[in-house]
Amino acid sequence: MKRSTKNNLQVLYEDNHLLVVNKRVGDIVQGDKTGDKPLSEVVKEYIAEKYQKPGKVFLGVVHRLDRPTTGIVIFARTSKALERMNKMLRDKEIRKTYWALVEGVPAKNKGTLEHHLKKNPKNNKSTAFLKASSDSKKATLHYKEILRLDRYSLLEINLETGRHHQIRTQLSFIGHPIKGDLKYGSKRSNKDGGIHLHATRIEFIHPVKKEKISLEAPRPSESLWKICDSKILQSEVQN
Repeated sequence: MKRSTKNNLQVLYEDNHLLVVNKRVGDIVQGDKTGDKPLSEVVKEYIAEKYQKPGKVFLGVVHRLDRPTTGIVIFARTSKALERMNKMLRDKEIRKTYWALVEGVPAKNKGTLEHHLKKNPKNNKSTAFLKASSDSKKATLHYKEILRLDRYSLLEINLETGRHHQIRTQLSFIGHPIKGDLKYGSKRSNKDGGIHLHATRIEFIHPVKKEKISLEAPRPSESLWKICDSKILQSEVQN
């Protein structure tokens, strides 16, 4: 019996033009040299099964998340939607908000980080520098502290640029790597192989309907994320 693909996806939004899912730790958005089945193929199977499409399913990847990262990923179901979403992405009309649990406590509880990043394709890693060079790309993000735990701080992050491993690289540069991110200086790995970086919210104008879309992805059902959600809820109730 063929296993249904519906149980493998947490769909946050779906219509004839777009499909938005909450990516899990370890999911790879597009195929790569590992040969592992990408999330894009799982989504295609979901569409083919749900809508009984016998032929080839069109699916465009609007943006990607790193494999150890969780949260919102947008797919386009038509070429028109893909073209328009790509333009919105280039024009910075898609607002993405991330949550990151970092080691220690940043000196300022909110601020802007500006660096110049260089990507090394050999080890798939970026390095941050304070000064620009011919092969670097400027990277800017804004952060604010939401919560403080014993050894970690929960930061909310908004990106101005979308560079390779940008959040991971910049937070590591200021001495506060993301929990579990061994590649960028975390003290230890997470059991599931992921990192505590979650694409939690996204806002944009629908490319066809022209309606405002605002989505939030639940955090993974992992102990520290649960603690964060519980403390935030307690704070909201008290206030």
